[in-house]
Amino acid sequence: MIAINVEELVRRYKKKNLLKKNEEYVAVNNISFQVNKGEMFGLLGPNGAGKTTTIKILTTLLFPTEGTVNIMGLDIRKDAKKIRNQINFTFGGERGLYWRLSGMDNLKYFADLYNVPTDIANKRINRILEIIGLKEWKNERVENYSKGMKQRLHIGKALINDPEVIFLDEPTLGLDPVGAKDLREIIQNLLNLDKTILLTTHYMYEADLLCKRIAVINKGKILANDKPEALKSLVKDSNIFEVEVYDIDNDKINKIRNLEFVQNLQIDSNENSKLLQIQLKKECNISSILSIIDDNGIKAITNRRPTLEDAYIKLVGDGTSD
Repeated sequence: MIAINVEELVRRYKKKNLLKKNEEYVAVNNISFQVNKGEMFGLLGPNGAGKTTTIKILTTLLFPTEGTVNIMGLDIRKDAKKIRNQINFTFGGERGLYWRLSGMDNLKYFADLYNVPTDIANKRINRILEIIGLKEWKNERVENYSKGMKQRLHIGKALINDPEVIFLDEPTLGLDPVGAKDLREIIQNLLNLDKTILLTTHYMYEADLLCKRIAVINKGKILANDKPEALKSLVKDSNIFEVEVYDIDNDKINKIRNLEFVQNLQIDSNENSKLLQIQLKKECNISSILSIIDDNGIKAITNRRPTLEDAYIKLVGDGTSD
């Protein structure tokens, strides 16, 4: 069964511009995709790519300009109220909870908002607290929760109406590695509850680990839609090196970027060094690059397999939507 069906979806906004009347901005440009029931589907893209607009349409917060959207067989235009009873969503960060209430009382409050009968709500809340690992802290005020615990409570809140489809918008945003790992395990276990999940995240490792299929969107258009391994095959002919240096100036970085066999160069900086992630054509080696940066003091060199992040960078370029 198809849980989410999106066909030729378009969303335009009118720009407020005194000089150019009736100018429009296309946030979502003729996209189509399907999510199967019980599947975790990833929607990836840089900021401003159209992800948020798409999610707002799928969760009935916006109407599309053109195209059709069906959630569990219900039309987004005709059946918005029915759809809201079958979906829920959560987002990264700490907003949307009542900090002076306990975790248990937060869930009771949201159960009331969804008109869940009290006897059903009590049983469901106890089960949810087990699923999200907060049973021991159910009577503790949310203001005393860690970031990870608050985000787990967000997941619990998204389960309170027993939805068919859950939208998770950057659920591990701002969490430490341990908190993020714990939350990913909880999210993965939601599939055992026969939930359909649409996940947005900027963490490629997370998408690779959790999602059965992934769509990459940029400038309002879907650039690719496939299984993670198939997306990674887009860079199978690349030779990828990570070179850690103490320092390197912009002139040398530009020299490396302009070499004809360099497909991509990304730089991550920390306090004591810079990490160059260099994507080369498969038949090329790194010796000529090392000759450019040699006098800067190379700390380490690693040749690694292509990742989903490499494929993503190849698809979206420099990671901007402009």
